[in-house]
Amino acid sequence: MAESAYKRIYKHARSRGSELTVICSFCGKKVPRYKALTKVRSFYLSDPSIKKELSENHLLLPKNKIYICPSCARHRRMSQPGKSRKSRRKK
Repeated sequence: MAESAYKRIYKHARSRGSELTVICSFCGKKVPRYKALTKVRSFYLSDPSIKKELSENHLLLPKNKIYICPSCARHRRMSQPGKSRKSRRKK
């Protein structure tokens, strides 16, 4: 077998396997944390009568941080493959 022309380097963690994994909230797949997309889900009250009864100072609405694997993010159109962050900022 011939040797590869480049050196394989894993830069995300000290060693492969020590990378923290998170579970995708849609499909349940284990994904390395650096690959997963994060999204904050919050609870929203749509009924105006309940909003008037509860003043906003005393209302604590829960916020959940969810992790999404790249395949679920593409399927749900949260990200597009092949587009970098810099090219999205220019628009």
